[in-house]
Amino acid sequence: MGSGGPLTYRVAVRALCEFTAKVGDLDLRFTPSPSAQEGMLGHRTVASRRGAGYQAELPVEGHYRQLKVQGRADGYDPGQNLLEEIKTYRGDLATQPANHRQLHWAQARIYAWLVCQQLQLGQMNLALVYFDIVSEQETVLRETWSATDLEAFFAQQCERFLHWAEQEADHRQARDQAARGLAFPHEAFRPGQRVLAETVYKAVSTGRCLMAQAPTGIGKTLGTLFPMLKALAPQQLDKVFFLTAKTPGRQLALDAAQVLYQRSPELPLRVLELVARDKACEHPDKACHGESCPLARGFYDRLPAARQAAVGVPLLNQQALRAIALDHGICPYYLSQEMARWSDCVVADYNYYFDFSALLFGLAQANQWRVATLVDEAHNLVERGRQMYSASLDQQVMNSVRRSIPEALKKSFQRLNREWNALHKEQVSPYQAYAQVPTKLLNAIGLCVSSIGDYLNEQTQGVDGELQGFYFELLQFSRVGELFDEHYLFDISLRETGRRRSSQLCLRNVVPAGFLRPRLTAARSSVLFSATLSPRHYYADLLGLPADTAWIDVESPFKREQLDLRIISRISTRYVHRQASLAPIVALMAEQFAARPGNYLAFFSSFDYLQQVAQLLADTHPHIPLWQQSRRMEESQRQAFLEQFTEHSQCIGFAVLGGAFGEGIDLPGQRLIGAFIATLGLPQLNPVNEQIKQRMAALFGAGYDYTYLYPGVQKVVQAAGRVIRSQQDHGVVLLIDDRFAEARVRQLLPRWWQA
Repeated sequence: MGSGGPLTYRVAVRALCEFTAKVGDLDLRFTPSPSAQEGMLGHRTVASRRGAGYQAELPVEGHYRQLKVQGRADGYDPGQNLLEEIKTYRGDLATQPANHRQLHWAQARIYAWLVCQQLQLGQMNLALVYFDIVSEQETVLRETWSATDLEAFFAQQCERFLHWAEQEADHRQARDQAARGLAFPHEAFRPGQRVLAETVYKAVSTGRCLMAQAPTGIGKTLGTLFPMLKALAPQQLDKVFFLTAKTPGRQLALDAAQVLYQRSPELPLRVLELVARDKACEHPDKACHGESCPLARGFYDRLPAARQAAVGVPLLNQQALRAIALDHGICPYYLSQEMARWSDCVVADYNYYFDFSALLFGLAQANQWRVATLVDEAHNLVERGRQMYSASLDQQVMNSVRRSIPEALKKSFQRLNREWNALHKEQVSPYQAYAQVPTKLLNAIGLCVSSIGDYLNEQTQGVDGELQGFYFELLQFSRVGELFDEHYLFDISLRETGRRRSSQLCLRNVVPAGFLRPRLTAARSSVLFSATLSPRHYYADLLGLPADTAWIDVESPFKREQLDLRIISRISTRYVHRQASLAPIVALMAEQFAARPGNYLAFFSSFDYLQQVAQLLADTHPHIPLWQQSRRMEESQRQAFLEQFTEHSQCIGFAVLGGAFGEGIDLPGQRLIGAFIATLGLPQLNPVNEQIKQRMAALFGAGYDYTYLYPGVQKVVQAAGRVIRSQQDHGVVLLIDDRFAEARVRQLLPRWWQA
């Protein structure tokens, strides 16, 4: 959706009907809906059964006053003068909520009028075609409408939408005008920040992807967001998506928006924060439907008022959105999903754009939005991408589920277990990787998915949570199994429990490039920025960046004199030397603390290593205050850990490299004056990483570097980047390991460290 000028507002048929024809409860009771791929296949199957003159995916458009409505009708048969709206499903059609059927009819009638108008017809036969993707049977519901009545229905829906459309067109015009005149919110750019902003603006103006390596502390968030907002009008952007790996990144983006509002209080820019469902849910003990949750009951009836209230609040962070939702008695999480349609800038986790079923990417495609994406701390996208496109199954979980399954599922579970156990016969070691995923296993998983889906669809009451969870794992494994290629590993990890053997099956994506590239290039421009995007070819290869991607390495505003960098090469932190390293590391920390008391962070390769050094420091130097990161800290605990670092405190905080405190935290000035990094940061040497190394060597000719060296040094640079945050800061970083003295490691460190 976008505006083509002050008097024209463009909306897709589906978006129009979802706005005007949705009523009643929010009902997310389990229905095993087809995947996008199954849906497309179902549409093609229906179309292939029709006559020679049948027109599938027929583009249509029409106007109502200043509203332009467009879309693609699923199918039109000129011989029967029949407009078909095709919906794929699985399970029992009789359980479909009435408000879903009402929405489908509304879409069919809008398409029918647009075809009538386009072909100058006096009437139209309509059909809702429900296609069962399992049985491949069609259920067809028919209506016949005169063109006059269809036009009246079209006008009625448009009239309902028109006030909103006029409001949105006015907002768009005001937003674009304000964006043109938007001033940088500070008196001056920080050194390096202007160059970054200008390069981002040029990238979106030329429609290219950009990799921007810029040092920590120059204001990358504002330096990328500001030029994107300036580009809204000239590039006719509908949305800007600011995508982050972690919560602190989201907060930095929201803080940057707040700075813009403070400078321009009347700025007509809507910024929305999207959070995970489990963090937004008000009633985690209830199911998402009107008979269980009061915030789902009558959701669509109360949504219009809540939506109107929400567009009046410029910064819709989690707290603001929750207050509006509860004030109107609806679910905050699903209100936030609705507001993604009506916001100018959406701040969200990577998965909202890059995941298989990503909300923002799906909305952008369906509504043909012109978007730009900002990918914060983009070095994280390699590992996060791998996770999104991977899948695993645990036999112990399956065995637990099997104990309580109904009779109808036992046969498919037995077959799956049989095929699973057959894999163990080829296993000669506890961990083994294979060239292919066995077809028999995938077939057994497919049958299990179908039988569980049919069973769950028939359950009108509560659904077994453990069974449903395993079903989703099977679905993901099945989907990923169909995509298996040289960018994947298939491996089996065997366990012996008494006399019983069980295993975990993993489909590990090791190169997410093939999935990320289409998402990055679908945007007008995608800007990936981080303090650590070197070496360039490593990230370009793994993230799938197009060949014409622009690159900038922003010169640091910091001087070598600000950082006292010391490489302690007399100590080895390798696992075999760990015990011998404890006393020298403690002595080094105590000596530095005595020479310059203040706040330090000490990073280690594991919690075990961290705890051993912390214990020895506490025993031998009890006067030095120390705080430790613990395993699986909650967000509030992480915040409490950071709040102990004040301008006047003196302590050493112990943390794991690559964990919550290794990046994305800001402790300026005296809150942090130094860091001890007692590890090269290399990923653990284990059979999985050795398999990845072999695959990286085969694909890119650099197995060790791609698997161990580059990811390890990147974590070190990120952690060290916590120390110098401004041109006024002075601090010390001690790199503790003999390998830091090697030339190939040192050349991966920031240039300004060595100037």
